[in-house]
Amino acid sequence: MLYLLYLRLTEHHQHLPVLNLLHYLTFRTGMSIVTAQVIVVVMGSRFIRWVQARQGKGQPIRADGIARHVTEKAGTPTMGGLMILAGLIGSTLIWGDLGSVYVWVAILVTASFGLLGFMDDYAKVTKQTTDGLSGPVRLGIEFAVAALATFAMVALAPASPNTPHLATSLTFPIFKDLVFNLGWFYIAFAGVVIVGAANAVNFTDGLDGLATVPVMVAAATFGVFAYLIGNRLFAEYLQEHFAPGVGELAVFCGAIIGSGLGFLWYNAPPAKIFMGDTGALALGGAIGVVAVACKHEIVLAIVGGLFVAEALSVIIQVAYFKRTGKRVFLMAPIHHHFEKLGWAESTVVVRFWIVAIMLAMVGLATLKLR
Repeated sequence: MLYLLYLRLTEHHQHLPVLNLLHYLTFRTGMSIVTAQVIVVVMGSRFIRWVQARQGKGQPIRADGIARHVTEKAGTPTMGGLMILAGLIGSTLIWGDLGSVYVWVAILVTASFGLLGFMDDYAKVTKQTTDGLSGPVRLGIEFAVAALATFAMVALAPASPNTPHLATSLTFPIFKDLVFNLGWFYIAFAGVVIVGAANAVNFTDGLDGLATVPVMVAAATFGVFAYLIGNRLFAEYLQEHFAPGVGELAVFCGAIIGSGLGFLWYNAPPAKIFMGDTGALALGGAIGVVAVACKHEIVLAIVGGLFVAEALSVIIQVAYFKRTGKRVFLMAPIHHHFEKLGWAESTVVVRFWIVAIMLAMVGLATLKLR
């Protein structure tokens, strides 16, 4: 919004020196972080009291889960993802270029997945059950939103002058010249990436602060990717595929970081509120769509390796149990396995944070390993 105002004033030769700062993507990204954090922190206490008054017993806890969670976490309100969405979308609208298709696609996916997560949380709270919306129905809606978002990016985003058909192509880290044009099949592939990221983050959101920091780490990493890949000079120097306009997603990633910081103020142990599916699905979808826009879908599997491990642990556990009646892990997702082994919750959380940071460093290294 402010960026469009800056452009409008520039067109009419109305020069205010201080507004020149809006020309710099780095400045708007930094302000996006600050603004999102302020929005979440300011609304936090009032929002938590409001939610507590309406949710009564709060989020239901799995009866077959960790015993102390039933006593320590029972009654904690959920849907804290609404705070995150307020900071994330609000900050992006203020500091982002609203003429960018990437910005609007990212907002569309985030808001849609957040709404779907809200419906899931609402069903759980009102029915006081850990079962929310039907799995097939939820996945169907997620894939529809992801396909629509990908189609919009393919059809409307600026074409790359250096790489023909980049919008529908799969690129590979390290191998700079390895590009597969998937054609319209790319929409299905990107849909799997976005939906997979959303649900993987959702599986990770099981302990206080566990998902929040890895999401911020991933957002920071892809914010760097977006900034560099969206800049012709940097992209050519790093031998990356230049994607015009994608740099604007750095502002969006900044808003994810700021919202996460603000939410962590209230979600740090002991959590005053859970983000719920409202926040987890939205944040996962947001990271997924940025990875697709940056053409670094494979790198997402590295940077988001923690999320991948959480999702795989659930898939393996369910598949093996159905086949043999036995369990591979003491409990899935895998963070609960370590709790069952006797690790303290804070130990699991901090060690998983460390793993997320290490994986992000590996992902960033692929920028130069060409």
